[in-house]
Amino acid sequence: MFDALTDRLGGVFDGLLGRGALTEKEVTAALREIRVALLEADVALPVVKDFIASIKDKAVGEDVIRSVKPGQQVVKIVHDGLVDLLGGEDADTGLRVDSPPAVVMMAGLQGSGKTTTTAKIAARLAKRDKKKVLLASLDTRRPAAMEQLAILATQVGEGVSSLPIIKDQSPAEIARRALQAAKLGGYDVVFLDTAGRTSIDEQMMAEASEIARIAIPNETLLVADSLTGQDAVETARRFHERLPLTGLVLTRMDGDGRGGAALSMRAVTGLPIKFLGTGEKLDGLDAFDAKRLAGRILGQGDIVSLVEKAGDQLDAEKAEKMAKKMAKGQFDLDDLAQQLQQMQKMGGLGGIMGMLPGAKKAKQALDASGMDDKVIARQAAIISSMTKKERAKPALLNASRRKRIAAGAGVTVQDVNRVLKMHKQMAGMMKKLGKGGMKGMMGAMSQMGVSPQDIAKMGKGAAMPGGGLPGLGGGAPGGLPGLGGPKK
Repeated sequence: MFDALTDRLGGVFDGLLGRGALTEKEVTAALREIRVALLEADVALPVVKDFIASIKDKAVGEDVIRSVKPGQQVVKIVHDGLVDLLGGEDADTGLRVDSPPAVVMMAGLQGSGKTTTTAKIAARLAKRDKKKVLLASLDTRRPAAMEQLAILATQVGEGVSSLPIIKDQSPAEIARRALQAAKLGGYDVVFLDTAGRTSIDEQMMAEASEIARIAIPNETLLVADSLTGQDAVETARRFHERLPLTGLVLTRMDGDGRGGAALSMRAVTGLPIKFLGTGEKLDGLDAFDAKRLAGRILGQGDIVSLVEKAGDQLDAEKAEKMAKKMAKGQFDLDDLAQQLQQMQKMGGLGGIMGMLPGAKKAKQALDASGMDDKVIARQAAIISSMTKKERAKPALLNASRRKRIAAGAGVTVQDVNRVLKMHKQMAGMMKKLGKGGMKGMMGAMSQMGVSPQDIAKMGKGAAMPGGGLPGLGGGAPGGLPGLGGPKK
């Protein structure tokens, strides 16, 4: 979503960081470039004007000009300004659903992803907060809208149910029935998924207002498609005039839009952004955090979200087994396959690297080496073509077996060899870790060509030599052979 903006701002900051001292004229010129970058990203003009005005005094002040590292000072000022623009570091972005049955009303235009988002938030409450959730569709106009929500509730599974469908009931009648069912069924949260339209009209607003009067919701969330740009901002403003909105959810944040709506929405409406939707899968939902998003826009990464995503996807039982094997210095091809599957669940190479510090340079090196997410799938296919015995004992893989595996996976023998070489290096690293702890780990990384200086740089957020990352590299220096190679 923010790639173009990140690239433009990165170019501005690279020029500032490369200088030992800055004049007021140079800082003013940089601010002018930042202003243009924000406007090109489709941020609303009044928002851009206020943003530049809010950071200008600080950016051209004596503290920056006389600073030991003035370029870094400017970056920090812009970062802090973005955090404030997005609602501030201490913004209340949580859902108020502590008094059962709490009512969450979902509003938005048709096609914004409202129904899917309803199921995503319900899944998050059920899984993370152990809430018992009831979903009720009030969309009596769109064909199969009620059935869609019922299917999504079934897909979420434990902790989430849908209100039984009774034909020919009005949205107000369904809302009353949902509230009664939530009370009798002991539900913690009930979601009311209201009908959407292709455009805002008086009938739609009157219906939504009536439902809000009946339900008296704890939260009224507006779901807006971030790819619609400034139209999304106008939609939010008009909804807020008629409904007691308490928060925003921006969908399709993984799209290739310019991102201006996300930056403008909070400033124009004054409403907190609660969640960001990414993709169609039910786990494609991120809690909004102004500081983290500002860091990602400025190419500083978002390690916290990466760790959270890893925790969500982690199978505790498998992790425990893996830890016991690692303690013994064991690492077979089944273990490698699990690691590849974990990467795919976390969004693939692009998704992971987008959250790492120095992501821009790392992605450039990734593209230059010909690596993409298809590589991971190809590696997993190669391992799947092996027998259970071969995965447990890679030493059995002679030339004829490698030819059979290559034919089964639809790849070349060289591809199979790359996987085995990668496994051999990782197994050696695990063996050293099992024997010598952190000291052994450092020795293993040295064998991979990673120097202590490189490890220190990684701790400070720098990319590996050539942009590679241990275990992810291919053609790039500093990476493991196996995941690289030309695109197929």
